[in-house]
Amino acid sequence: MKVSVDQDLCISCGACIDICPETFEWNEDDKAHAKVNEVPGDVEEQAKEAVESCPTSAIKEL
Repeated sequence: MKVSVDQDLCISCGACIDICPETFEWNEDDKAHAKVNEVPGDVEEQAKEAVESCPTSAIKEL
């Protein structure tokens, strides 16, 4: 599973980072981004929860 964060839609709420810090982190613009190319199998459920929890639908599952 891969994920991507649309930087134009991200409002920096931090929900994805709170839910799945193994996959998401802050970038230099204080917006969330995926810090891994491939989501580790053991945190896929948390990553999916982060996708669903994004208030602006900025995170897409690829």
